[in-house]
Amino acid sequence: MTPDGPPITPAGLAALRARYDHLLGTERPAIVEIVSWAAGNGDRSENGDYLYGRKRMREIDRELAFLARRMKLLRVVDPARQPDRTRVWFGATVTIADEDDQHRTVTLVGDDEQDAGSGLIGWSAPLARALRGAAVGDLRRVILPGGEKEWEVMSITYPNS
Repeated sequence: MTPDGPPITPAGLAALRARYDHLLGTERPAIVEIVSWAAGNGDRSENGDYLYGRKRMREIDRELAFLARRMKLLRVVDPARQPDRTRVWFGATVTIADEDDQHRTVTLVGDDEQDAGSGLIGWSAPLARALRGAAVGDLRRVILPGGEKEWEVMSITYPNS
């Protein structure tokens, strides 16, 4: 984890590490066993178990390599330790309202843990970039694929430490 890498919450890093551990400790050994068994069954060129197993093992190895590189690069930022809780920074949960007074609550998290359906917005997403540094009552304009939209910051909260 580098001091200037992309941010991630402690929970986000734990989720990446859990995925890495699952792939390395559970999925890969199971695939190795299948490939080993299938290799012993003779002609490998027409052996579906062998061919699929080798393909799946390459996919797992690629994902393991990606996760290992990514975890080294990321910078863990604990939102509970945010000193300025009056403005929107990494880890803030923000309630915003649009021109039609439609409220939406989002939490700004690392790009590796974003899930818009759950209200988790990646740190580099257009909405997150527009909200950075905003205080309650500030208006922020966001350019979205469907056009420009203006949001008012209604509330800002951070997790307790």
